Amino acid sequence: MSPSAGSPAPTAVLGPAGSAPPLVLSSYTLGTRVAFPDRVRAAAAAGFEGIGLRAENYWDAIEAGLDGPAMAEIAASAGVPVLEVEYVTGWGTAADRTPEQQRKERTVVEMARTFGVRHLNAGLLEHLPVEQITEEFAGLCDRVGPELTVALEFMPYSGVPDLATTGRILRDAGRSNGAVIVDVWHWARSGMTAADLAAVPAAAIVAVQLCDVQATPMDPLRAESLGHRLPPGQGYGDAAGMVRALHEHGATPAVVTVEVISDALVAQGVDQAAAVSHAAAVDVLRSAATP
Repeated sequence: MSPSAGSPAPTAVLGPAGSAPPLVLSSYTLGTRVAFPDRVRAAAAAGFEGIGLRAENYWDAIEAGLDGPAMAEIAASAGVPVLEVEYVTGWGTAADRTPEQQRKERTVVEMARTFGVRHLNAGLLEHLPVEQITEEFAGLCDRVGPELTVALEFMPYSGVPDLATTGRILRDAGRSNGAVIVDVWHWARSGMTAADLAAVPAAAIVAVQLCDVQATPMDPLRAESLGHRLPPGQGYGDAAGMVRALHEHGATPAVVTVEVISDALVAQGVDQAAAVSHAAAVDVLRSAATP
């Protein structure tokens, strides 16, 4: 499953000279309710170099008798350490920061520190004035502390719908620990092009997420995002083209994550979902690296 001896890692196209970011299996790709050991086993068998974990997965594992250090040991021993933690939402207004949302925020920060992950994923669904989003994003960056980076994900149906808005928020927030996630699905459905990357510094792109889109958008659009994505390279989003654009922009993300949120794929079982996602991602990355 892994690259043969002497051959470059598929993710090398997005790595600085002489290195490559790890290829990570996003939590959602295997479904929302998968036992932690099964998640680890499927990711390792498919050839991934790490896994992602959501706060809900973390809580489920704790209820099953594991603690954070035990999870870290299990994953690391299998060769798939936890390299992505998520997902912080509901931070746009004081009313949205409910006790449950605050608990999730604290948990994601705890996960990042427990697993040694330097960035955490964040997004905002509420449609708010960009000045307010900027102020609250700055507050979120301050709360998590300077040792952690907050990676903001733009989503076409959200209050941060595109790269231009993302770049403005990062610039005006003025926080050195503010960063960006670029996801194929959101890229395609937001109509992004290589030229749009000019809005964000290459160094701010800390995570890239691979998947693909159907030919025709669903209504509502978020329903497609949360259950009807396709494996990268098997749809209409030009995943390889996005990777090339990121490479030309100079992006060197900390991780390349495969996030195929697909009810149909999950129904095939965790092993098949992991294997299909890994093979598709490798094909896209190799295609992107081909002149």
